Amino acid sequence: MKLGRLKLTIVALVLAPCTPFAASTDVSIVGPNPELPPPTHALVPVVDIAPAIGWAPGAKPRAPDGLAVAAFARGLDHPRWLYVLPNGDVLVAETNAPPREASGLRAKLMRLFMKDAGAGVPSANRITLLRDADGNGAAEVQVPFIEGLNSPFGMALVGNDLYVANADAVLRFPYVAGATRITAKGTQVTDLPAGRNHHWTKSLLASRDGQKLYVTVGSNSNVAENGMTEEEGRAAIWEIDLPSGNKRLYATGLRNPNGMAWERTTQALWTVVNERDELGNDLVPDYLTSVRRGAFYGWPYSYWGKHIDTRVEPQRPDLVATAVAPDYALGGHVAALGLCTAEGARLGARFADGMFVGLHGSWNRNPKSGYKVVFVPFSAGRPLTPMVEVLTDFLDTEGRAQGRPVGVAIDRQGGLLVADDVGNTVWRISLAAR
Repeated sequence: MKLGRLKLTIVALVLAPCTPFAASTDVSIVGPNPELPPPTHALVPVVDIAPAIGWAPGAKPRAPDGLAVAAFARGLDHPRWLYVLPNGDVLVAETNAPPREASGLRAKLMRLFMKDAGAGVPSANRITLLRDADGNGAAEVQVPFIEGLNSPFGMALVGNDLYVANADAVLRFPYVAGATRITAKGTQVTDLPAGRNHHWTKSLLASRDGQKLYVTVGSNSNVAENGMTEEEGRAAIWEIDLPSGNKRLYATGLRNPNGMAWERTTQALWTVVNERDELGNDLVPDYLTSVRRGAFYGWPYSYWGKHIDTRVEPQRPDLVATAVAPDYALGGHVAALGLCTAEGARLGARFADGMFVGLHGSWNRNPKSGYKVVFVPFSAGRPLTPMVEVLTDFLDTEGRAQGRPVGVAIDRQGGLLVADDVGNTVWRISLAAR
């Protein structure tokens, strides 16, 4: 059977019977103590991509009562990640996956479906600077800041050094406050696991003392089906010592960690993680968790602590015995990517303590899940339920993606910025005018 016919066969199998087109999440698999269902092993796994159509003129996502949403910048090229500089300038990584050959039927199918989802465009390989010069909540200045990168993602400023995580390395650039362009060639700080690069996004976070960088590296597979040699140094968070340039593994067993943030009460490192697929609609829930130095979080041998994944051979009961359960389930296949704390936000008392999470949206769940930005409230350094929807309506009534949220960040005025890689827009959420 040809690949195109196989794609159509899978679509027919997984989309019937039809369900209402609304991004949803079963509340039983959300929170600190999710009720995990038994795994299912379907002959044909669910594939349900939301076709990317973009926003119609005048259309935009919806914020809850008391908040307002407006475009901060439009006309971008697949904006994925955000970083706010001390002077208020906003950097946005316009980026996509590096060119690579799909290997295996699963990978080839994924590439076909991701094109429909708006993720098949070539990477602009650029960081763009956005500046709200008059403070009106929109960027009047929109200029290329660093070009010629290799699928850039994470960014972090330490002193006068701007660090950028490409798909294969961390680079350092000289930064001058107020500059609108960097033309200097970046200096490589360290290489990063690349190769097949199934999960290519590499997020960055600097320690508060500026001595260390933390970088996320996702797995090269779903459950190590390419062998563990392909996973060397992956499914992990690395710690880079900036004075020496040395790096070491900080935590492992995290299938695809993305955004990171410091929890302001405990100063602990937190991250969001995309878990494995093909175990059913609600397994395994993507999650938000604190990250302990030296901890192992299960992948690929187990999930949510010590739930064994029987697909993985050979098994490692010695590692499973040490597996740490995550702190907070976000729902099945929601594709949690963006993460930032509410520190500095001016969005009212209900958003004073907690973390904002960008849920990019499912590709293998029916009904769809994610496709929104949520807020997880915290108290005394721990997450609470229920989480609150902050930005929704990224899907239209026919289940098509008008936009998909990725990176989130608090700007200098206390608004929440959201990178939308299908809508090619950065949205800004603020308190609604009374």
